[in-house]
Amino acid sequence: MSSLIRSASLTNYPEVARAAGLNPLVMLAEVGLSPACLHDPDLRIPSDAVRALFEASAIASGLDNFGLRMAETRQLSNLGAVALVAREEPTVRRFVRAMARYSHVLNESLFMKLEESNGIAVLREEFLVRHHGASRQATELLVGVTFRSLKFFLGPAWNPLRVCFVHAPPRDPSLHHRIFGYAIEFGQDFNGLVCTTRDMDAPNPMADPVMARYARRTLEAADSGPMSAIDSVRHILLVLLPSGQGSVEQVAENLGVHKRTVHRLLLREGTTFSDVLNTIRRELAAQYVDDGTRPLSQVAELLGFSALSAFSRWYRQQFGEVAGRRRRMNVGAKRPLV
Repeated sequence: MSSLIRSASLTNYPEVARAAGLNPLVMLAEVGLSPACLHDPDLRIPSDAVRALFEASAIASGLDNFGLRMAETRQLSNLGAVALVAREEPTVRRFVRAMARYSHVLNESLFMKLEESNGIAVLREEFLVRHHGASRQATELLVGVTFRSLKFFLGPAWNPLRVCFVHAPPRDPSLHHRIFGYAIEFGQDFNGLVCTTRDMDAPNPMADPVMARYARRTLEAADSGPMSAIDSVRHILLVLLPSGQGSVEQVAENLGVHKRTVHRLLLREGTTFSDVLNTIRRELAAQYVDDGTRPLSQVAELLGFSALSAFSRWYRQQFGEVAGRRRRMNVGAKRPLV
């Protein structure tokens, strides 16, 4: 079953689609979305369909920056009740943490995490894609919206130290440079922004503690409920695996519980830690191998394997084929954007 996302994710899609020479209603129909999605921002729709819509639109229009074009005009208010809570926080750090805490309200497949060390703040933003398929456009939209939201607090002259994307650079980076500046790096280990902890310390002069408490109660009352144990573990693994971590002990530490608690909670939901780890590795491996932009040795590292040989054995056991052969076949069959 697909994760759900607010239909506000389609804000300004018709305008961008038409400017790119597309019929937005035809494109919606191709991925099984109703035109009603364009009129009610709080409808819950399948996130896989939205991701597929953005990728199909990029291919049909020949614009490999389609998602970033949608981010250009987004406002903080497009985030709905989550923005109502986050904008009342007293500092930028508290704003970012509130966005991360309630990210599942916006999109059940979205993961956000703020990491700070030695004066550097890293905001990671990833999608937990359960089904194979590209997510370049949705990722650039997400990072673009976050970037614009931070400028709302830090001022139009602010820029992060780095803007990072896992995927390869576009054919024409001019729009990326116009929006993000020139500190953009592609082919990185994560998607997101790097800035200073001083940026996170910046006060929010618009913060209203009373309104913040009210907004938080409103949002929590409307929330669909706590995240499942499976999704909680998946979220943590997505961050830990690229750094060579991913043991049950490390996941438990990030969740603030004992490893026995992790095992018990997963067992209640009919699965095991090993199964969850293996599932997320399969999902990521399918994307990395078919994408073809990273050496398989680096793919092995990103999935938490100690050596390429270990990854190769695992891949063959899981998929019944050799990773290198799969990649060569897929690269030859890819249709380029025109």
